Amino acid sequence: MNSRNGSVKYSLIIPIYNEEEIISEMYRRVSAVMERLDDTVELVLINDGSRDNSLNLMRELHLCDPRVCYLSFARNFGHQIAVTAGLNFARGQVVVILDADLQDPPELIPKMIEKWQQGYQVVYAQRVKRKQESWFKRLSAYIFYRLLRRLADVDIPADTGDFCLMDRQVVDLLNAMPERNRYIRGLRAWVGFRQTAIAFEREPRFAGEVKYTFSKSLSLAINSLISFSKVPLRLSSYLGLLSAGVALLMAILVLYWRLYEPHSPVTGLATIMIAIFFLGSVQLICLGILGEYIGRIYEEIKGRPLYTLAEVGGFDKFNQYSVALNSLNDHQNWPN
Repeated sequence: MNSRNGSVKYSLIIPIYNEEEIISEMYRRVSAVMERLDDTVELVLINDGSRDNSLNLMRELHLCDPRVCYLSFARNFGHQIAVTAGLNFARGQVVVILDADLQDPPELIPKMIEKWQQGYQVVYAQRVKRKQESWFKRLSAYIFYRLLRRLADVDIPADTGDFCLMDRQVVDLLNAMPERNRYIRGLRAWVGFRQTAIAFEREPRFAGEVKYTFSKSLSLAINSLISFSKVPLRLSSYLGLLSAGVALLMAILVLYWRLYEPHSPVTGLATIMIAIFFLGSVQLICLGILGEYIGRIYEEIKGRPLYTLAEVGGFDKFNQYSVALNSLNDHQNWPN
């Protein structure tokens, strides 16, 4: 299934969404690292439906530096899908994923490669400090990662993002996985192999606006829990048992009050309304949890491609992913 060019040893994947203020500095720092590497290297940029000048800047980099390749989505598909597209097209024996905002320092890549040379197939960057982030962001991230690690079916390391190095064997396995709601760092942990961490202090964003807003972060957190844990489904059962226990207790209490305290105020409409609202809320929570899992099933069975491409630069026109996954038309633009 692998159509990579064997002459490429290192592939660097960077998703980009409205990052025109950062691209020049990002390329300067990444290219300095590329010059230090001991073999051929490619830089794969993925334009995730940017509405600013990001795509034009990517085209210019491709024309100036043949090591720069790029993909441009027909619309915004999201960060995890952009990373997935980069993995589909990357041709290197070693693949590194990092963000464009320079919070993932490119200068850490040589250390990752050293770990790979020692026999590790996955080397992930683990944050030990978050600079210039609000207390709410730090606290919510701390709670989320530890909750996910406790609930997930696999051991997903805490305080790790998508910034990592992966061996070609691992990348091929990720590319072969058909699931659509992708959580790359979870899939990376699921495949196994020898994995190790490199600690780093996360720098503040170089410029521009934060792309992972609270709502997007919450959506990613829910997706990760649904994708790697059956605990929410079990929670529905636990809530059902709890509500049944409370209902039984209420029935006993009401019978007692009717027999021994018929004039008690707690036997009136208020008690009935509280019981109804309690049972109704439990039912809605359970339906919501079931809906999340059913929604995942619905997304999987539709069979649509993960993304559509409007433009590709620096890759073979007959790359298997561009043909099989994206069904591109012959008249689309394929600059060399």
